[in-house]
Amino acid sequence: MALWIEAESVELRPNATEDDLQAVIRAVYRQVLGNAHVFDSQRLTSAESQFRNGDISVAGFVRAVAQSELYRSLFFENSSPYRFVELNFKHLLGRAPQDQTEISEHVQIYNTHGYEAEINSYIASDEYVTSFGENVVPSARGNRTQMGVKNVGFNRTFALMRGFAANDVGKSARLISDIGGNLPTKIVSPSGGSGASSNTGKRFRLAVSKASFGLRVTKSLATFEVGYNQLSQKIQNIQKTGGKILSITEVA
Repeated sequence: MALWIEAESVELRPNATEDDLQAVIRAVYRQVLGNAHVFDSQRLTSAESQFRNGDISVAGFVRAVAQSELYRSLFFENSSPYRFVELNFKHLLGRAPQDQTEISEHVQIYNTHGYEAEINSYIASDEYVTSFGENVVPSARGNRTQMGVKNVGFNRTFALMRGFAANDVGKSARLISDIGGNLPTKIVSPSGGSGASSNTGKRFRLAVSKASFGLRVTKSLATFEVGYNQLSQKIQNIQKTGGKILSITEVA
């Protein structure tokens, strides 16, 4: 059973066809709105038109959706402040917040500068530009090897990324206790259950890509199977040796 596998990125390429444009539009709605169903009457027709005419980039369309009344009604008006920030990280940066400092920083941005500034703080960030640029739709990337990102970020992103079976509408923050208390976040199967007792007997398979620098630069693929108690250490070892984690799945 897959816990969470990094989503394929969707990119707007030169000379895109109408089908390509529509695929990007659908991907933006799905990612930014957390898989919430969008009725025809809710579509941002003006922003879609600007995007299709080339007046705004993919990042511009992402910003338009995240600053829309639809996004506000789904994830701001019906959520706690912590949940709102938590979902902004997921929808716009493709990862979970790392710690209390990140959450507090974004709560402060909203309180001081307002809603639009909070949304802009993600899309205008160096992290967004480096990860997605102007023409790539944001996607889940919490299991990619990233310099400066804490190892606990893997598990926290797992807690937020449940695939596309359910949407993100909900009031309560999922990570508030772990982040507020600087505690580790447990890996839990999407099928349910909670607490360490449901995980300690499980085994997980990691798919890894690793570059080899010799006379020629090559890439190799490898898989590792470890128990839950060894999972965190294995992830750290892979990072230290320059590997990139492609997926982590629960072994049946």
